Amino acid sequence: MGSSSELPCFFFFFYLLLLLLFAPVSCSRSQRSCDTTDFNALQGFVEGLESSALGWSFNGSSSSNCCTWFGISCDLGSVSVKRVIGLDLSNKSLKGSVSSSLGGLDQLKELNLSCNSLNGSVPEELFHLPHLELLDLSMNMLSGLIPAESNLPSIRVFNISVNSFSGTHPILAESSNLSVYDVSLNSFSGPVDTGICNSSDSVQVLRFSANMLSGDFPAGFGNCSSLSELSLDANGLPRTLPDDLFTLSSLTKLSLQGNSLSGIVSTNIRNLSNLVHIDISSNNFSGVIPNVFDSLNKLEFFSASSNELTGGLPPCLSNCSRLATISLRNNSLMGTIDLNFTALPMLNSPRIASNFFSGCIPADLPKCTQMTTLSLSRNNLVSEIPSSFKNFTSLYYLSLTGNNFSNLFLALQILQNLPNLRNLILSTNFHGGESMPEGIKGFTNTEVFVIANCALTGSIPLWLANLTKLKVLDISWNHLTGMIPLWLGNLDNLFYLDISSNLLTGEIPTSLTLIKSLANSNLSQENVASQYYPFVILTNSTGRSQEYKLYSNFRSSIILSNNKLVGSILPGFNGLVNLHVLDLNFNDISGTIYTRLVGHVKLRELGFIAQLSHRCHTTLFE
Repeated sequence: MGSSSELPCFFFFFYLLLLLLFAPVSCSRSQRSCDTTDFNALQGFVEGLESSALGWSFNGSSSSNCCTWFGISCDLGSVSVKRVIGLDLSNKSLKGSVSSSLGGLDQLKELNLSCNSLNGSVPEELFHLPHLELLDLSMNMLSGLIPAESNLPSIRVFNISVNSFSGTHPILAESSNLSVYDVSLNSFSGPVDTGICNSSDSVQVLRFSANMLSGDFPAGFGNCSSLSELSLDANGLPRTLPDDLFTLSSLTKLSLQGNSLSGIVSTNIRNLSNLVHIDISSNNFSGVIPNVFDSLNKLEFFSASSNELTGGLPPCLSNCSRLATISLRNNSLMGTIDLNFTALPMLNSPRIASNFFSGCIPADLPKCTQMTTLSLSRNNLVSEIPSSFKNFTSLYYLSLTGNNFSNLFLALQILQNLPNLRNLILSTNFHGGESMPEGIKGFTNTEVFVIANCALTGSIPLWLANLTKLKVLDISWNHLTGMIPLWLGNLDNLFYLDISSNLLTGEIPTSLTLIKSLANSNLSQENVASQYYPFVILTNSTGRSQEYKLYSNFRSSIILSNNKLVGSILPGFNGLVNLHVLDLNFNDISGTIYTRLVGHVKLRELGFIAQLSHRCHTTLFE
């Protein structure tokens, strides 16, 4: 009797065990189902691609588990049919068009197709997905028009930047949750519509940069009370800035460079107390820089270059202790460089070239221990380089060209042991009849060395032979005499040599035809030059004014023109397979131009071949 009473318990536990064993299987089967509409939408999307390595399988029915496919996420709230709510195929080398079938994913919350090679227009269906919160089509080759009145009521992030869309930029009038709106680097035209700020009080980022927008700079951005970034670069917008722009107390980045904005820089900018980044460069602003930076103590980046600003540096810039970059080049600023650099410990890139600053270089500049780039070129600075510059241990790039500095020997003695100095440009200084210094021992890490147009006398100094990392050497437009030294050909990394417009004599040494960086076919121009030297030399019609600018295709060159060299063209120049420019004009070189030299592919690409018979003046990189 006792055993029979235990049978119901036995069957109960046996039944419970079966439930436990088969419950996961049952759950797994339910997860395999895929909504038919979603399945068909995904299949239509793949059919619009030129090729697909996504690994999605459409061989079975819609019961295939599309929720496990790469790049797809599904709603986890349902235990039966799953709905696709996320599609992330960013940076997957996709090519082809965007199919309108994606509009069938009516539960989609996130769609990210960025960083691919998709082309053609975007179907209107994508701009009417009611649950879509993130749309990222950036960095493709998409084009065409976008519906002006897109219906995306749930959208938070809208990014279609770096494409070729045209027409008016889309207005998301009913998107009350919008936070990020980026239509930069397209071809949108017409006025800037600030209606976005009326639709959503959550907007934090607005980017309209690099389009063809027109009309006055609009009022209305002041209604974006939560705005932290506003970028309208490179659009050509005219007139002055509206007053309501200066009510955006939460703004951290304001980037307006490359427009046609004019007027004075408003003192109301002090109200933007959270600003970290200001760029108003390449506009038509005039007047003085307002002395209100004591209210902008979070500022890290300030650029007002290429405007029509006058006056001096506002002393309160010294209160911006976080300031890392200040660029004021190409204005009409004047006076002394009178800032308390001791109070600017984070400053690493002051660029105040092409102004009318006068006086001496401040001795406390090296107190900026993070400084890597210093450009003071084309001003009216005088005297000697401060001895404190020997403490510039972090300095990588120094340009003092186009001033009135004196005592080149002292300058080189001070700078010679800076461990990180790679680029030194001192052209158009030292015009007091100085000679090329001898006995310098440092600069062992220097790769760009330029002392052109300084009227220096003497000969090419032997200590330059120790600069084994040198890639650019320009000592042109001086009064150097003697012969071209043989050791120049031993500078294995040299790819730009300009010793033109001196008084050099003798024959061209054969060692110049053996420079490894120019002769080794395994060293492409990109490997030799572009990796470290984004410079191009611009020379005016007289050949005397040189400017070094950022550029990615620095032409490898040997420029020996306008000297008193004799002899003939060396046949060894044929072997310099990486050479782009060979300039031998205005010398007493005779002989024939070798057939192989005339057929030199890279020289012909530049369109320049030494012409012995015409003696025409040649200007490079003008």
